[in-house]
Amino acid sequence: MIQCLNPDCLHGNPDGGQFCQKCGGKLRLAERYWARRILGQGGFGRTFLAVDDFKPSKPPCVIKQFLPQAQGTGNLDKAAELFDQEARRLEELGKHPQIPELLAYFTTDNRQYLVQEFIDGETLQQELENNGAFTEKQIRELLRDLLTVLKFVHDRNVIHRDIKPENIIRRESDNRLVLVDFGAAKAVPKIQRSVTGTIIGSAEYCAPEQAMGKPRFASDLYSLGVTCLHLLTQMSPFNLYDPVEGEWIWRDGLNGNAIGDELGQILDRLVATTPKKRYQSVSEVLGELKISSKRNFPLPPPPPRPGLKSFRGKTKLPPPPPPSSIKPKIHTFEFDVVKLNSTGREIGRDRGKAEFIIESLGNGVILEMVLIPGGSFTMGSPAHEEGRSNDESPQRQVTIQPFLIAKYPITQAQWQRVVNFPRIQRDLDPDLSRFQGSDRPAERVSWYDAVEFCARLSQKTRKLYRLPSEAEWEYAARAGTTTPFHLGETITTNFANYNGNSSYGYGPKGVHRKQTTPINFQHANAFGLFDIHGNVWEWCADPWHNSYLDAPSDGSVWDEKNNDNRYQNYVDNIANLLNDGRRRVERGGSWRYHVAGCRCASRGRGFPIDWHSVLGFRVACTLSGRL
Repeated sequence: MIQCLNPDCLHGNPDGGQFCQKCGGKLRLAERYWARRILGQGGFGRTFLAVDDFKPSKPPCVIKQFLPQAQGTGNLDKAAELFDQEARRLEELGKHPQIPELLAYFTTDNRQYLVQEFIDGETLQQELENNGAFTEKQIRELLRDLLTVLKFVHDRNVIHRDIKPENIIRRESDNRLVLVDFGAAKAVPKIQRSVTGTIIGSAEYCAPEQAMGKPRFASDLYSLGVTCLHLLTQMSPFNLYDPVEGEWIWRDGLNGNAIGDELGQILDRLVATTPKKRYQSVSEVLGELKISSKRNFPLPPPPPRPGLKSFRGKTKLPPPPPPSSIKPKIHTFEFDVVKLNSTGREIGRDRGKAEFIIESLGNGVILEMVLIPGGSFTMGSPAHEEGRSNDESPQRQVTIQPFLIAKYPITQAQWQRVVNFPRIQRDLDPDLSRFQGSDRPAERVSWYDAVEFCARLSQKTRKLYRLPSEAEWEYAARAGTTTPFHLGETITTNFANYNGNSSYGYGPKGVHRKQTTPINFQHANAFGLFDIHGNVWEWCADPWHNSYLDAPSDGSVWDEKNNDNRYQNYVDNIANLLNDGRRRVERGGSWRYHVAGCRCASRGRGFPIDWHSVLGFRVACTLSGRL
């Protein structure tokens, strides 16, 4: 559908048209952008989801149409002047990786427009509705992440003035928080502030001085603090403040959600109604947050999961175990391989067969490792693939040696068995997962935890268990296919566990289960691997790179310290990675995020200390003694 941009019409038109069927207005904005649907509207105008027709991949973008509610020629002229000033500010602010980039600014048909980068992900309000109240750890992470963005904004003499959960998006591709909606509210002239308070800040989150038309940098800190209170309690901020006593009563709304005194004091000072009693700068808050974190959540490098021991000094993995002289027995199994058409309807079902070995972990728990044949494939996504990112290019040919990889993501039953194996570097929490179930994937697993799991398993079994390289993961996931999903051009929630509020291509929307599912929920791909799409993101060994330029072509772990297109000694390579703190690659999408993140080529990234209910892993095993 193409959305008419005429504010007096807004008729939805079928694809392919050039002019609105109802009002006759031109549908293509600036000869480049097609509006698809309205995302939101308010006193400043409307926001549309659109596509950029100038680029081959037709990437999504956001159009902001400015329609001020000012009266009189003078006010309208002033609004236009302020809008122009704001566009200039946004061009500079968009240089920060956690602020949407300004793509265009222009006036047409006597209406002003901003075009900005589209951020794919959930707002914190959606996350709250889907997952429940935030914990103290999540609030600390939110503050650390967002305060650095806010410092960047304030250093450029800009006040956001509308910080609230709906304006903070957790970006699906890397799980980072993105601050959005800077522009239109600042374009409202001062004469209008007394009657349009919601335009310059949502009333629930607006600082008292801002409501009187006198915002300052500390006003943003107030709004951020109130946002945290809402996320902790799931209650309207109006219900967390007692106007009779003139004090916040947010602790009464915690409903058992444990918040330490030090974080509580930081929040109290953030939301002080008198500006002089509030933090005056972002740096002040970050300083107290850092001191508080050191007391309550010790974070020596790399930071530990609370309650678990951390690495001390430089990490050195033990040498690889001597290879076992006992050859494992090779088994075969059969499975159905499903094919879907572009609308998500099943159009075929073939019978597949694969070889695998069984690793006994004790107490009846086994680990099934599927043999992946060697071969070459095209890694990355083509320019026309929906939902792709530039980090999935350039496409290139990669040759993979035969290896073993787990049939399923590591389950909680397998995790709990390996916890009992001798510790190599760090303790592992036996009950770390949020969604409990022996046949559900182990989640809330950091990259460091996954490496520890592999090291223990290797010592116990005398085989070299490890995380797969990113290239091995995609090769195994595609299983000879070139479509976005191993099932075809689209996927549905009947076949994978992701946020069904999204759809892909011509496929339908589905259910959002808001939790993991057992590992036998999905159908296998042609190699016999299950749970490739969705459920939990799976860690890979590789450090993150923003593209595939100069990537190795042999399927090895891409570490620029050792990148000479040869297989590296796995133990030496992984020991280097353990000590450098760089982000790591995640693959496969998860139950929380949209379907485009589940594509075979989709790439996620996270810090190795990250541990969320969307993060799991599957193990690989070397056949030839090489990685």
